[in-house]
Amino acid sequence: MKKLKQIIANVKSADEDTEGYNDLLWQLICYSPKMPLRLQQQQLLDDAERFTLQACDEHFTHTNLNFNGFKWGSGARKIFITHGWGSKAADFIDLITALRDIPNTTIITYDVPGNGSSEGELSNGALFMEAVKAVIAEYGTPDVLIGHSIGAMANVMALNAVGAVPNLLVSITPLMRLKENFEISMNAVGVPAEKQLAYFDGFAALVGNPASFYDTDKFYKFDDGLKHLLLYDEADTVSPFVFMKAFIDTRPFISTLNHTGAGHAGILKSPRAVADIVAEVRQALNGINA
Repeated sequence: MKKLKQIIANVKSADEDTEGYNDLLWQLICYSPKMPLRLQQQQLLDDAERFTLQACDEHFTHTNLNFNGFKWGSGARKIFITHGWGSKAADFIDLITALRDIPNTTIITYDVPGNGSSEGELSNGALFMEAVKAVIAEYGTPDVLIGHSIGAMANVMALNAVGAVPNLLVSITPLMRLKENFEISMNAVGVPAEKQLAYFDGFAALVGNPASFYDTDKFYKFDDGLKHLLLYDEADTVSPFVFMKAFIDTRPFISTLNHTGAGHAGILKSPRAVADIVAEVRQALNGINA
């Protein structure tokens, strides 16, 4: 968090005409703050079997980056969890603890490159997607796939990329529109409109697609054949409900739960949200290799 604060300070104090201003914006957008583990989180990870996989960093280092994963149990029923931005595997401590009570399961989660304990200075949605794909390649299609924020978006992208369909997809305050999320971040620190446009031009040149391309609505190719639970907070300012509503209104087959006041990240600690997810997971796993 200290580094992020310094990046924000640098952006605010920089002359907009200074060479390298756009580089500061890349750091602002793509640096994921790394929070230290709490004692209970460390204890949870100490109880896990650890593994390391690789994800291709196509845009920043142009190398394969190692990322760390954690596995609890060895049951036939597989549950994968993808964290969100500025987060890490251990931030699902409440949910993982509750899910471990379900018999015959294997629970797998991971720190995406550039996040938590994994390699990488910067991160982006592509690295999130590549991490999910790597875990599926290593451990197979999960029976349940859970994601938070950009992790929920990455789950959808990865499932499309590998042609996999879980028995249950759980999206927790999913990020819906990447470009608008970037704009929120830049507006918060006073980046002028013309500099934002320059950044988006640079983004499109580097990534090969405009930021507006990364819209969950465009990637979502599933129908009622996929059981999907989506939890949201209608007061969410990170992933605004107006975008969520536009998404779910056209997909009435998605089960939705509004947890108003839980917060974009705080929902992970909500006992009611955890209970709702666990109940849905139990139902989805009922009869599968029980």
